[in-house]
Amino acid sequence: MNEPTPSKNDFPDKVASYEPPEASEVSRQLSLPGGESLDYTVRSGWTVLRDKDKPAAELFSVAYVAATGDGSTRPVTFVFNGGPGAASAYLHVGALGPERVLFQTSGATLPPPARLVENEDTWLAFTDLVFIDPVGTGFSRIIEEGKEENGKADGKKDDEKRYFGVNRDLESLGEFIRRWLASQDRWLSPIFIAGESYGGFRTAKLVKLLQQDFGVGLSGAIIISPVLEFAALSPSDYDVLPWIDRFPSMALAAAHHEAGSASAKDAEDFASDSLVRLLTRGRGADPAERETVFSRIAAMLGLDECFVRQQEGRVSMRGFVRELLRAQGKVCGLYDASVTIDDPFPDRDGFEGPDPTLHGIERVFAAGINTLLRGRLGVDTDREYHLLSMEVNEAWKIDFKRHGLECNLGATDDLRYGMAINPHMKVRITHGVYDLITPYFASERICRQMKLSEALARNLSLKHYRGGHMFYAWDESRREFRRDMETFYQDALHEHR
Repeated sequence: MNEPTPSKNDFPDKVASYEPPEASEVSRQLSLPGGESLDYTVRSGWTVLRDKDKPAAELFSVAYVAATGDGSTRPVTFVFNGGPGAASAYLHVGALGPERVLFQTSGATLPPPARLVENEDTWLAFTDLVFIDPVGTGFSRIIEEGKEENGKADGKKDDEKRYFGVNRDLESLGEFIRRWLASQDRWLSPIFIAGESYGGFRTAKLVKLLQQDFGVGLSGAIIISPVLEFAALSPSDYDVLPWIDRFPSMALAAAHHEAGSASAKDAEDFASDSLVRLLTRGRGADPAERETVFSRIAAMLGLDECFVRQQEGRVSMRGFVRELLRAQGKVCGLYDASVTIDDPFPDRDGFEGPDPTLHGIERVFAAGINTLLRGRLGVDTDREYHLLSMEVNEAWKIDFKRHGLECNLGATDDLRYGMAINPHMKVRITHGVYDLITPYFASERICRQMKLSEALARNLSLKHYRGGHMFYAWDESRREFRRDMETFYQDALHEHR
């Protein structure tokens, strides 16, 4: 393994007398099945984004490029996570990169310290990978006005947080992707994008934006644990769909904990039929039918029938994770309801403890990404790596004109639009079945409403795995996901040829 050496050739971003921090480049080798190997180069550095010809932000990325000769024939995949405010570390060292952090077989965390191991399931075997940290995440920063001369970019003025918005965020990713393709002479490569969670929302919207506004044709888009329509994530006493969407995931989690026994089909059919009727009719439903449905909900979700009746069938995800294993003094995770921890305050009315699948994993990914970037890839910076920035998340805004009463925010129309203008592009949507934050059934339901032609419908596929929001933490699911993705790429490249 070669020692990392600084390189500016791949990040030529001297803009208006401003230079970003030094880039790093290192050559490595990947072991492939059957005893073969793949040489590749890792380039880590900052790209300066412009606003009115002035340096406005630095976007940090890590590019894994295989040494295969003619790079124009090898796919390249641009990868990002969500939040908003999340860096790309979760997909980078969780599933796709050549090294990954280690979890238990079923996705639970191991005792500290964290471990970084070779990832036998890396996608680098069949595609080059470019991991992008959106502005304000990872090592990416807004450039504060007046800091152009010394390479420091840590501005935090409110009027400079223009990248913390739906459209400007998408435009910055489009700008980066276009410039990377130009600087690397990769315009003729098959191009894919992959995003998780809010990154899945980004991916669906970029399917339109990249192709129409940036001239970047896509061979495929991978949408992981996405939120496609935000209206479906805000349940109230007066709507139906959010309660329907989460029900199958809760039922499967209850079955996992042996508190219920419903199959995915049983839960989906019940949610789409009996539960819909109950919630739409409310107290106008026949009392006997209401009691029957309450009983079925309680049985499927492993909950006390009195609790279900009190909620009138609208079982919230927070109520579910608190009540399911309350008798054992445990609480389930929101992002993966198969994961549990001891409830630190079991006698209090509301749950005041940590979420095991959000707060419990931060130490693992923080240790993994910092070890990889600062140690093994030679990135020399004293900046903090922002794994999940709440500053970015709380500052996020809708930065396009709309009426004050128009509250729906979605990406499905963009996805439909992008599929229509490029009938050769393949799309895969995938979830973990125990994820309550972005439930798989929401995507299933939405995709059935897309009104695609038969030809376009064949380009869209969905598959879900055991596990939660980051189902790839499960060994079995990560391996299956990798195998499925290799086939997905082969199918997409067949169209490319």
